Amino acid sequence: MANTSEKDAPAVEKQVALSDDGASQIGDDHGVGRDYELKCALINKCMQEEIGFGRYQWQLFILTGLGWLADDLWLQGLAVVLPQVQQELNPVRVEYAVLAEFAGLIVGATTWGVLADIVGRKLSFNVTLFIAGLFGLASGAAPNFVTFSSLIACMGFGVGGNLPVDGALYLEHIPQSHQWTLTLLSVWWAFGQLLASLISWVFIANYSCDPSIPDGQCPKSQNPGWRYTMYTLGCVTFLTFIFRYVIFDLQESPKYLVAHGRDEEAIQVLEHVARRNGKSITLTVEDLRSVGGESKPPVSLLENLKSSFSEVSFSHVKPLFSNRRLAINTTLIIIIWGLIGIAYPLFNAYLPLYLTSQGSASGSSSLDVEYRNYAIISIMCIPGSLIACAVVDYTRGVGRWTIGGRKLSLAVFTMLSAIFMFLFTTSTTSAAVLGYSCASALVQNAMYGVLYAYTPEAFAAPHRGTGDALCSALNRIGGFIAPLIKIATTSTVSGAAANTANGPVFVSATLFMVAGILAMLLPIETAGRNAL
Repeated sequence: MANTSEKDAPAVEKQVALSDDGASQIGDDHGVGRDYELKCALINKCMQEEIGFGRYQWQLFILTGLGWLADDLWLQGLAVVLPQVQQELNPVRVEYAVLAEFAGLIVGATTWGVLADIVGRKLSFNVTLFIAGLFGLASGAAPNFVTFSSLIACMGFGVGGNLPVDGALYLEHIPQSHQWTLTLLSVWWAFGQLLASLISWVFIANYSCDPSIPDGQCPKSQNPGWRYTMYTLGCVTFLTFIFRYVIFDLQESPKYLVAHGRDEEAIQVLEHVARRNGKSITLTVEDLRSVGGESKPPVSLLENLKSSFSEVSFSHVKPLFSNRRLAINTTLIIIIWGLIGIAYPLFNAYLPLYLTSQGSASGSSSLDVEYRNYAIISIMCIPGSLIACAVVDYTRGVGRWTIGGRKLSLAVFTMLSAIFMFLFTTSTTSAAVLGYSCASALVQNAMYGVLYAYTPEAFAAPHRGTGDALCSALNRIGGFIAPLIKIATTSTVSGAAANTANGPVFVSATLFMVAGILAMLLPIETAGRNAL
């Protein structure tokens, strides 16, 4: 600014102070302009020093966590009903249901993630679970396998956009001192798996055909357990939507607003959050406008939708590759998401089938034992999230050489996932199967906790939804590929035959190991930095 008035002096002083504390040093790593960078630094300072982490953030943590719960609730919920769906509906390959789910997840992740950068986080945050709950409920009444898979695909379209949007929205409402809670959100993922296993244990273990009945000869009247499970999962998801949309007064992301020149609305959001926390703020619209950049008056949702869709382009993709370092980091993180997208569901989406296979081989194949074991495995996911929280901010070193933080934690947990899966294939007793499955669950949930924290931090808010969407979409494409690998490597007789069940597990373990190696090559470390 060439001519600065006296009333703008405080804002200029704030900018100078922020430039000195290192906030301006990361702009080049995120592909954003100087105006946005300074505005974002002002918001970060306000969040850290004036608003803090209070009532509003805790409520948002719970509601965002319920969204993460819903994601794994459906991933694991579908997995646990597959044996009973196969027994009653007798499809050529029951894996096609997982294929349908991931087809929906791919479209949902791409659609809702990109929309979050175009029309805002708030719309996607609310609509995704409504769609998931509606079609999830309907899937329980499916009369045949084609209808069931179609409804599951529609459910996937809704829940697929949940994680990339939720993580971005949550990160943009918390101070830097509490960014570690983004990793803690993964504990809700563990709760989702646990809830799915407990619900299925109650219904499927008690309201299903005997496992000895051949596929296609199990009547609907004697096999309602999987339908009760789907109804329950749908109700839980729909209830979460009601909490989000009706009860909680959700605010739009202030960083999204300033990125679109809506400074006045951003200040209104910060004032609202501060009031909810019993605080007040000194940051004003004039402070933001004095930085420079475009400033627009408040607009309605309809006006925002019209203007946004008239300007749809690749403007949110190009900044993700705006310089060599950022391009390498973006490319590697997307590849890592893709590899894990194949590896994780290749093991976990069919874990009940593997447990059935291994249980038959070891002489323990009752439904009650199988779903009890699945519940135990799900419980072991919870400490994984807590361990991840303890290490993601732990760094040691000087200058550019540091050890620890997000990158090392991600690499270690991913490689441990591979090691325990390799050991799983050597299991000859039911105790060994359960033990290695529990160990895998623990480190995999820790891995996802770090991955879901690092990814939104690696992108700046103006392009965060698109970056998360690209990662999530490739992750879901990997999930789409996983059933094809499962089909190619296992027998059609009773799902996963005992002598071939290890094939997809070997593939899964190998992909996890490659992803772990790539994680060590990521050039950008986000531990200890303010998210832009």
